[in-house]
Amino acid sequence: MKNTKLKDVANLLRYYILLMTTKAGSGHPTSSLSSVELITALFFGGHFHYDVSDPDFLNNDRFILSKGHASPLFYALWAVAGEISEEELLQYRKFDSVLEGHPTKRFKHTEVATGSLGQGLSVGIGMALNAKYLDKLSYKTYVLLGDSEMVEGSNWEAIQVASHYKLDNLIGMIDVNRLGQSGPTMLGYDIESYEKRVQSFGWDTYIIHDGHNLDEIDKAYSWANENKNEKPKMLIAKTIKGKGISFLEDKEGWHGKVLNETELSNALEELGKVEKKLRVEIAKPEETEEIRVKIEKIKNQKGSEIEETDMEYTKPLATRKAYGHALVEVFPKYPNMVVLDAEVSNSTYSETFKEKYPDNFFEMFIAEQNMVGVAAGLYLRGKIPFVSTFASFFTRAADQIRVSQYSDVGVNFIGSHAGVSIGEDGPTQMGLEDVGMFRSLLNSVVLYPCDSVSCEKLVFEMAKHTGICYLRTTRMDTPVIYDSEEEFPIGGSKILKESKNDQVTIVAAGVTLHESLKAYEILKKEGISVRLIDAYCVKPIDGKTLQKAAKETKAIITVEDHFSEGGLGDAVLERLSDVCIPIYKLAVNKMPRSGTPQKLLSYEEISSGAIVERVKLLMKEYG
Repeated sequence: MKNTKLKDVANLLRYYILLMTTKAGSGHPTSSLSSVELITALFFGGHFHYDVSDPDFLNNDRFILSKGHASPLFYALWAVAGEISEEELLQYRKFDSVLEGHPTKRFKHTEVATGSLGQGLSVGIGMALNAKYLDKLSYKTYVLLGDSEMVEGSNWEAIQVASHYKLDNLIGMIDVNRLGQSGPTMLGYDIESYEKRVQSFGWDTYIIHDGHNLDEIDKAYSWANENKNEKPKMLIAKTIKGKGISFLEDKEGWHGKVLNETELSNALEELGKVEKKLRVEIAKPEETEEIRVKIEKIKNQKGSEIEETDMEYTKPLATRKAYGHALVEVFPKYPNMVVLDAEVSNSTYSETFKEKYPDNFFEMFIAEQNMVGVAAGLYLRGKIPFVSTFASFFTRAADQIRVSQYSDVGVNFIGSHAGVSIGEDGPTQMGLEDVGMFRSLLNSVVLYPCDSVSCEKLVFEMAKHTGICYLRTTRMDTPVIYDSEEEFPIGGSKILKESKNDQVTIVAAGVTLHESLKAYEILKKEGISVRLIDAYCVKPIDGKTLQKAAKETKAIITVEDHFSEGGLGDAVLERLSDVCIPIYKLAVNKMPRSGTPQKLLSYEEISSGAIVERVKLLMKEYG
């Protein structure tokens, strides 16, 4: 297509951006206007290959709008492509519209929900890894970044990892429009500094001195696609915020602000003639015989029919070690799974999988935010990601985990070294907030196995489940209490001890389940009967079993190696909020310190001795 026609496309995009944001009464028109030519040349200049009739086609190029607030531009381009009508554009940001303020998966051409800055490049890496190393397809992944988000550490985590994996199928574009939300960006128009920084991490770069010159942009995309040297590519474009409307161009105070009707009229007059009926096809993706064969193979990939375990667990074993073994067992049945770790695989024991299936293992190094984004990208390309690190370090990636729920991803998170029971490493290494963090996610699953059998069975359940799952593993060895025939469905629990004479119910999970078993034996010798429930699934918690216990016993005690807020105790309290029964939480309520695991469990009053003492107090009060 000649650039004269592309200029008409750019003009139409500007028209749509201004019209839809004024109609909505909110949005980010100026941030969208600065990227118009970058998007015009990419989508309508023959560089981007995508079958609009089949968004899920496996060899479609992928586009991620990391600067998600530029959604007006994103929706406008799909209007030009014939996928959205002008009437639909005018429903932008309305409750019943799929055109949300920041793109989500409700709109069929959105790859991933964006808006929280600094995340798009990580997701792009997941998609690029999938193309290069897993599916071995020719599609490329493009990520549009804003200059403001280039101070986010997660972007630099991503830039390093992309270089490490030689992702020459990943192309980033930085829209350097100089202005952020409240003022100029850190580097302003110093595009040479952007280039030096990105180059220093092993990327190839191309400076576009005029980010509104379609010829120059076209040459940049051609360079990025033709320059095959195993390096990711970054285009750095100097643009003008508010470009095309003189009273908006390079002006502060317009971020996230829309035009009123009078200003819109003036702006549209300045745009001049707009070809409102202009519709342009996006180039189709490559579909050779070789590609078709690969796609059929991917689609028909099936796991083998195997028994869920070939190992009889008899001796005490840490659940983190059982997790590593479980991964190896799961993979033959789910060959589209991938495992990521943050340079602690010899502690999380995902190294067991790495040694057996190295092609499906990706080292993410000490960069947890990027790791979560990469996992989301892999999931969105049809993979089942298992992501492991210490439970405490997932808090670093809380935003990435939070945002991933809006893309309906099914990432499986495994947090090891949880709780004060890790011992001498000290409080900064003790994951004590993790259960609360993952419980707060919509429709998430939180699992906390107490032994190697339940751990392995729950890893299989995670592989089958479609949604965010969190599995909490322990550092210390724990006795095996279940046999290999037991099943552990999501949403279930196990009643380990029960009688008609039970006075108190103890609900525990993980390490404290074993402390509760010790307490049960002590109390039994003293003639005190208690019920013991293993709440291996903290969310969704087994309400039916809890309701029954509430009716048949006089009080409930929850015991957990986690802070009191947000953990197992709160899960039980919420589920029994309509039941009149005393519920007491034993949890980590003191500032932890280094020490032996048993010393710390006693110090925090979640040991067998503390459980026995609380039961006796309740017996005096309610007996």
